[in-house]
Amino acid sequence: MPLFTASGLSAIPQLGVVLGIMVLVHEFGHFAAAKLCKVRVEAFAIGFGRKLIGFTSGGTSYQINLLPLGGYVKMAGELPGESHNSEDPGEFQNHPRWQRVIITLAGPIANFILSLGLMTGLFMAHHEVDDYVSQSVVADYVSPGSSMAKTGIQPGDSIVHIDSVENPDWGDVEQRAALDVNRRTPFSYVHNGRRVDTMLSVDFAGRRDDFDPSKDLGIVPVMQSAPVEVSTLEPGMPAVQAGLQPNDIVTAIDHEHLHSVLALLAYLKDQAGKPAVLTVERTAPGAAPKTLTLQVTPVYADAQEGKAWRIGFTAVAPPSHVDHLSLGQALSASADYNVRNSKLIFEVLQRLVTRQVSVKSLSSPIGIGVQVHQAFEMSGWLPIIQTMAMISLNLGIFNLLPIPILDGGMILFLAIESLIRRDLNPRFKERIYQVAFVCIILFAAVVIFNDITKFLPGHPRP
Repeated sequence: MPLFTASGLSAIPQLGVVLGIMVLVHEFGHFAAAKLCKVRVEAFAIGFGRKLIGFTSGGTSYQINLLPLGGYVKMAGELPGESHNSEDPGEFQNHPRWQRVIITLAGPIANFILSLGLMTGLFMAHHEVDDYVSQSVVADYVSPGSSMAKTGIQPGDSIVHIDSVENPDWGDVEQRAALDVNRRTPFSYVHNGRRVDTMLSVDFAGRRDDFDPSKDLGIVPVMQSAPVEVSTLEPGMPAVQAGLQPNDIVTAIDHEHLHSVLALLAYLKDQAGKPAVLTVERTAPGAAPKTLTLQVTPVYADAQEGKAWRIGFTAVAPPSHVDHLSLGQALSASADYNVRNSKLIFEVLQRLVTRQVSVKSLSSPIGIGVQVHQAFEMSGWLPIIQTMAMISLNLGIFNLLPIPILDGGMILFLAIESLIRRDLNPRFKERIYQVAFVCIILFAAVVIFNDITKFLPGHPRP
């Protein structure tokens, strides 16, 4: 999604709403814990900058500010360098360290609770999942010369191991491959009943958008057992000109038996516009099915994600199922979802530190804004809720990192003070916070720059 377009600019208010909710929930966690511990909260604000409206109650200024991006909680005596009255029981620094830890932890915990609650509601209400996503992975199409092709895997083979995951589903393959970009990772598949153990070199193609297994690994999984059924046709496109009709069954293209539009698109991309032969099964009312061969010449035309070689039809969607879970089942499924994704986030951080993952894989608010916009563009509330849950989970974990000025850094200082049984010098802590702030700003600038280069207008796309 290019920046500075109507679509790109529309992502700004969408990102503002989503991030605003995430940050407000985080700050409310601090606020509620501070009130319970009887710490004097001087301000609870929605947004930043100049105050627009507000009121004061119980010594706390509740206000709405000009810039509606998140919010903040200001507690008395909270920041290093502030004048400190050791006799004031309402000041943050005068409370036991265990209470200060609880207040500090409450923000990330609020984000975890929000993520848990969002996914619980999603699992209870309407959670539609494509059947193939949670099933064993069978190769439908393998692009010649691709990372996957170099392992020897062929259409019809089953993936049984990738990285550290045995018997992965398609979600596992996507996640592990993205983590192992530009690295060799253990990989196993079953061919003609025999297990083949090898190594997979995950070669990122150098595109400036997100990692995509179908493009960067060169594999498309079997999404359904049945062949592709035509749903609608685009006027003026090669499919119409070739005589394809709604309800036709495309059983093969150039004798390749594929089972999804994604696999067809991958094949057409590799053929780079060469004429193709479609084998089609057509059934007229009251008549026996007949097999036709249709000649088509793909055109390089607009697709959902940039331009691609296409013939111009949409297909009946692969089989899916809708989960309506009870509260207990949904809560358990949500907990499992959050635990699995938390482990993945921590693994990404670990690989970032050990330089196994590039900083380019991280997203700034620009990249997050693109993800939020894509979720808003999809039909229904499900993508939005799932995106919000993931952002909330990431925000909670990020704030727990032991970096000064983050919640985790404050907890680290409190732990050190508990060990040495005295408070650290406020001036020393203030200098540490200043250095950490500069480092985080520089790091954020690098991540933002990387995202800008991804989404500038005119950058090359496949």
